[in-house]
Amino acid sequence: MARVRTQPAPADAPPAVHPTALVHPEARLGEGVSVGPYTVLGAHVTVGPRTVIGAHCVLEGRTTIGADCELFTGAVIGSIPQDLKYQGEASQLVIGDRNKIREYVTINVGTAGGGGKTVIGSDCLLMAYAHVAHDCVVGHHVVIANSAALAGHITVEDRAVIGGLVGVHQFVRVGTLSIIGGCSRVVQDIPPYATCVGYPAAVFGLNNEGLRRAGVSPEVKRRLHRAFRVLFHSKLSMSHALAQVERDAERCPELAHLLAFIRASKRGVARSA
Repeated sequence: MARVRTQPAPADAPPAVHPTALVHPEARLGEGVSVGPYTVLGAHVTVGPRTVIGAHCVLEGRTTIGADCELFTGAVIGSIPQDLKYQGEASQLVIGDRNKIREYVTINVGTAGGGGKTVIGSDCLLMAYAHVAHDCVVGHHVVIANSAALAGHITVEDRAVIGGLVGVHQFVRVGTLSIIGGCSRVVQDIPPYATCVGYPAAVFGLNNEGLRRAGVSPEVKRRLHRAFRVLFHSKLSMSHALAQVERDAERCPELAHLLAFIRASKRGVARSA
């Protein structure tokens, strides 16, 4: 009987597959992979070295998972999109390294209309019951809390935090180092570095704790704070506010990114409450 590992294995260890698991002969498992009881892996699934897959998981579709990930009980990864336009086209799900995907998380492959690929970066935490729909692109070090749901075609930049029970509308972008409070309804782009909450979500200020953890300097935080006052808490139109803040942008990459993010918005950007 094969022994199932509960911790990452040494680099040269063979895969350990529980005897009750159903692994398609064409599925590719890297060294040290562990597959738990009653888990199902489809023919087009590739799992990177030392990834641990728990019990009762389903991995299907053209799904690639990187190294050193952990998938917990009941995760359903690579299932077809919940999109009536999907016609069975060959599409992908690509997941990076060192991700923790908790109980009953669901992630769908992409669609032809959205580029054919859903992407999750590395070092992310997806908490229990979170959902990532087709054609989403999620960056690195992202946290998606319990029961949060990303609709299709969403972009989440690096180090963003999405709180529990948050619903994010199709085509919305969530900026780097932003944080969205629990139970929020997100219908417009969330600017980088912002703290947002509400129904719909509104900007309340900088994500000071996130900036501190990321090692952002006090001077950069002061510049961002000044910019936020003009962009989100003044009575100026967004075009006039952008013009007023623009002069600082060349000397501050973070500020330049904030302004570029806003200028590229197609759905509009969340403002203050």
